[in-house]
Amino acid sequence: MNPVPSSPEPERRPAAGQAAGRRRPNAVPALSVGCLDDVRPGSLLVAMPALTDPTFAGAVVYVLDHSDTGTIGVVLGRPSEVRIGDVLPGWSELAVEPGVFHVGGPCETDTALCLATRTFTTPLPAGSGLREVAGAVHLVDLDSDPDELDGEIGGLRVFAGYAGWSAGQLATELAEGAWACVDGVPSDVLTDASGADLWRSVLRRQSGRLGVLSTAPADPSAN
Repeated sequence: MNPVPSSPEPERRPAAGQAAGRRRPNAVPALSVGCLDDVRPGSLLVAMPALTDPTFAGAVVYVLDHSDTGTIGVVLGRPSEVRIGDVLPGWSELAVEPGVFHVGGPCETDTALCLATRTFTTPLPAGSGLREVAGAVHLVDLDSDPDELDGEIGGLRVFAGYAGWSAGQLATELAEGAWACVDGVPSDVLTDASGADLWRSVLRRQSGRLGVLSTAPADPSAN
């Protein structure tokens, strides 16, 4: 708690040029959360305290696609108890620990989306089953042969469902301060951090007041 300042002297007046009762310009920098123009494949949407929807409170969403028709991404850091080997046995050897499906979002939860980080920067081999999202991060065609990717990727993660916004919906939520859009890095996709730990680690990479938010509860309802 900040100390209470002493009472001003009754007869004292502000010196010439001083604005009485006004905050110094730029004393508290504005909270920069980005805008719709910052959203692109590979960026992260980080839930802000203003977002009270329990589905997305404390969420970090990796953007897969963004256009005038809408936005699609997967929520990171929400492991389930369903093991990949029990559903997609051919892919379990390439999956990073803990080798389970992650809950990618509330849309089409019976749909599996797979993301991998590629080891090389050379042109993709024909029929690899990989499609670039951003930099080293690629979508994996789960109908392809997993043996063809052995040594080609550094690891993969499978998501059940995804998060989606229709045209104009995300713009409204960003304007309301529900999300911050920040740069993602390939390691975000395969990180072993989850939940509030992931949320805080992403915010700690940011500057200004956005970085300070890393000390706040990821889910405001927990405060």
